[in-house]
Amino acid sequence: MTFAPPAPPAFADCTPREKAARIISDVLAPANLVVAQLLLIGRHGTGSAAGLGWGLLAALFCGVVPLGIITLGVRRGTLTDQHIRVRRQRVVPMALSLVSVAAGITLLRVLGAPADVFALVVAMLVGLVSSLLVTIGWQISIHMSVAAGTVMILFLVFGPAALPAALGAAAIGWSRLVLRAHTPAQLLAGAALGGTAALTFALLR
Repeated sequence: MTFAPPAPPAFADCTPREKAARIISDVLAPANLVVAQLLLIGRHGTGSAAGLGWGLLAALFCGVVPLGIITLGVRRGTLTDQHIRVRRQRVVPMALSLVSVAAGITLLRVLGAPADVFALVVAMLVGLVSSLLVTIGWQISIHMSVAAGTVMILFLVFGPAALPAALGAAAIGWSRLVLRAHTPAQLLAGAALGGTAALTFALLR
């Protein structure tokens, strides 16, 4: 049986619980986590403001361009919403985002980006490819995949100081369940898939 998440009600019609879930889903959306993570790792990896520049450059290809692709799709009516709740609509935006991330990797390599930033972008490419392959045949939580990958990578870099990120990931899982955007199995699969990005980062840094 094909999973079909329901269209969310208008924000004004949501219960307080649903409103909280929507805010969490929007604020901690995958593109936002990607950008924040790149800025943190960039700044940490160089210990200087120059690291933020590397993070911003990587974020352009890994977060800003993919978000622009989705926004354009929503405006044209080819995508349901910014979270693309219909699985079959996800394939093209994800494939285009993959091209953008690959272009970013090439540019970062040519320019000599710091090791952690380069490793993180490659890890994001691996995570995106893995998610795309699963999405072709089954609905998976991209929110949870990115959140779990983010938590694991931040723990590799910052250790126990990254604990608040784990609480954020738990909140994302709760929000997706409340909004009936995913099943528990889809959330667990997304979290497991996030491990591919973390493993890649650990091997390359």
